[in-house]
Amino acid sequence: MSPENIGLIGIVVMLVMLALKMPIGIAMLLVGIVGFGMLNGWPAALSALGSYPYSYAAVYDLAVIPLFVLMGNLASASGMGRDLFATAYAWVGHWRGGLASATIVSCAGFAAVSGSSVASAVTMGKVCLPEMKRYRYEDALATATVAAGGTLGILIPPSTAFVIYAILTEQSIGKLLLAGFLPGLLLTGLFVVTIMIWTRIRPQDGPPGPRATAAEKIAVLGRSGPMLITVGISIGGIYAGIFTPGEAAAVGAFLAFLITIWRGALTSATLSEVLLDTVKTTSMVFLILIGALVFGPFLALSGLPMKIAEALGGLELPRTAILAIIVFIYMILGMFLEGFAMMVLTLPIVIPVIKSLGYDLIWFGVVMVIVLEMGLLSPPVGINCFVVKGLVPDVPMGRIFMGIVPFWITMILSVILLTIFPEIALFVPNSMIK
Repeated sequence: MSPENIGLIGIVVMLVMLALKMPIGIAMLLVGIVGFGMLNGWPAALSALGSYPYSYAAVYDLAVIPLFVLMGNLASASGMGRDLFATAYAWVGHWRGGLASATIVSCAGFAAVSGSSVASAVTMGKVCLPEMKRYRYEDALATATVAAGGTLGILIPPSTAFVIYAILTEQSIGKLLLAGFLPGLLLTGLFVVTIMIWTRIRPQDGPPGPRATAAEKIAVLGRSGPMLITVGISIGGIYAGIFTPGEAAAVGAFLAFLITIWRGALTSATLSEVLLDTVKTTSMVFLILIGALVFGPFLALSGLPMKIAEALGGLELPRTAILAIIVFIYMILGMFLEGFAMMVLTLPIVIPVIKSLGYDLIWFGVVMVIVLEMGLLSPPVGINCFVVKGLVPDVPMGRIFMGIVPFWITMILSVILLTIFPEIALFVPNSMIK
């Protein structure tokens, strides 16, 4: 049997395992080791199995993952989400659809400390959905706003998705985190514009709230100050060259810890829950990474990624058309695969193609994360949509997915803008102080 066929069979077996609900990390590890043994001998495979987990888990750069996760969990426990929504509500709540716009803005702010789309959707959904229900917002608009706003959690730094992408593609973690900043602001703005268009066409779906006074606006902005300072110090420190990503994550987690104490929110029960959730999330991410770093060499030995790269490169199509095909495939995969699973499974195959087309890997990382965000909203998987459904069980699932459509189209528009103007993603990382 040819190496390419072994690689293809490995991918099929992997998909079957995922369909049987096997954890993605374990599935990749099993397929990777068996395939590695078939292509390179069992002594080499067993040696890899004994050395890879420790050697990769002990990489210093990976310390950024548990620290940023801890930072986000502490931010959630301290009540920062409520303060962010109150601030955004005071400034834009009087617009038509203002509560929905405030939800998007507060989701973007919370994303800057959480790095998780699900955490952003859960935290902000608990705060924002009751308010939108009180002002009689259309269910489709209210739920879709929370689900779409939550996706900003893996685009605006810090982002676990960018860290995993950086490790798997051997790119700079710091540059990738910074690359998500302007695209994150762009997508936030586009979401707000989407809400404005929606409520202009259907004013009854998003009635305006009360107008806050100037004093009230300043007061709520002050309550969000500690979070803004935390983000400014940690992410700004990376940009200024003061911190490495790991150091920035440690500083951010420590500041979030102090803020939680200052607010009186750090009880023994809360601390136990925060630490336990951090360990669970970190373990899941590390298992996926270890599995990917075993599965990747197996695919490389099979030669399948290079065959696919050569086949796509041989097409008599402009490179933009080939990129569009790749993005379209990702959009389809996102309907059936969880985001991290899709990333780690496809990167060994896609990255050689992207390199052959001459695209910047930092830029492509941003595009890929936005496409992953689309998967978080796409039926039938649509994790963020199911998270929101759990918060409002009386709203039909079909209603939530209907509301997602305008935001999904907006995300496609953001990918097009990034393709036309790649500097949106590259300007900040290229200008960072060395």
